[in-house]
Amino acid sequence: MPDVPPTAASAPAEAPVRPGLRRGDFVAAAVTLALGLAALLALPALAAMEPVEPVPVAPVGAPGWWLVVAGLVVQAAAVAAARTAGRAALLVVTAVPLGIVALGGVDVGASGLLTLAVVVVVYRAVVAAPPARLGWALAAAVVLLAVASGIAGAAAVDAPEPPLVVLGAAAQALAVVALGLVPALVVSSRRAVREAEARELRALAGEQEARVATALATQRTAMARELHDIAAHHLSGIALMASAIDRQIGTDPEAARRGVREVREQSRVVLADLRRLVGLLREDDGAETSALTLAAVPELAGAGAVLEVLPPGADAGAGVGPLAQIAGYRMVQEALANARAHAPGAACRVTVDARAADAVVLTVRNGPPDQEPVPSEHGGHGLRGMRERAELVGADLRYGPTPDGGWEVRLALPRDTQEAAP
Repeated sequence: MPDVPPTAASAPAEAPVRPGLRRGDFVAAAVTLALGLAALLALPALAAMEPVEPVPVAPVGAPGWWLVVAGLVVQAAAVAAARTAGRAALLVVTAVPLGIVALGGVDVGASGLLTLAVVVVVYRAVVAAPPARLGWALAAAVVLLAVASGIAGAAAVDAPEPPLVVLGAAAQALAVVALGLVPALVVSSRRAVREAEARELRALAGEQEARVATALATQRTAMARELHDIAAHHLSGIALMASAIDRQIGTDPEAARRGVREVREQSRVVLADLRRLVGLLREDDGAETSALTLAAVPELAGAGAVLEVLPPGADAGAGVGPLAQIAGYRMVQEALANARAHAPGAACRVTVDARAADAVVLTVRNGPPDQEPVPSEHGGHGLRGMRERAELVGADLRYGPTPDGGWEVRLALPRDTQEAAP
């Protein structure tokens, strides 16, 4: 089989066979020549065993005998070249019997010895190259063999009628070529099946890698949004507290010191969160993350908001998937950050309603601001992030102003299982 270059996957099907003889080519030629010579040497003894009428054969050392030996040598050379030059080898190996017959140097007993190399060349040529490339060469080989067989048959002492000689010669030529062609086609088809399976496996592996890469890219995009949300939440609070500290330094130094401590704590928290998510975004870093669930919502409320769980002590995360719990956690976090930024000093209430069997309802409501809100250069991304998360988990998000001048955000998270509320 010819070597396949590295770009064989994109090369045409009829790419030229790589030139150059190999050790296997010489071994095949040597074996074919050895078998032919051995049969030629044994032919007189086999002919003498004929009980009725011995088959006429040329004696060893006669001119006709040496002509057959030369023909076997030329055919062996064609066997060696069959892999790299299949068409030329087919023409040479089938022209040898015709040439020897035309010179009158072959008899009935030696005529069959010249067909072994033909079978070998047909097999090696078809295995090395697609049969379509060898079509006319195979047809020419059949014609040359048929002509040689017809001349030899017509020269025999007991030759039949000419039509029978022609039919017999054609049948013999087809049989010799088919003897090498059929197994070669079987080997080629099996090889083609193996190559097709290998290509399919490579395609499936590439498709799987593409899916994994897409999933990783999606996950990394989601984590980048997490990075934005965390930075926006904490930095907006820090900016608000810094503005308050600036006003309290001269009038209330103690409150200013408390504000500075709060800024330091918020800075530590945001740095920890950013470090964790940046570690996740690195391909070679296995940073750990803490689980963001509805059980952590009370920690978000803290001292600045009133928390209400309905019924008291209920497990709000029961039956809610992990992605939905993260979405709920981030909604409460974003809503509280928005309340601190746009309604400073306003009372906030966080309600976790787990009484329904099919959903958990989270509500964050704040009253009107007691102070003038600090203007922000970046607005609108928080509500957009809430909407995207809600759509991702199939939740119902609603928000808007309240009659008293405040703001309310309500998120209904569906439960994964229809379990009764505690």
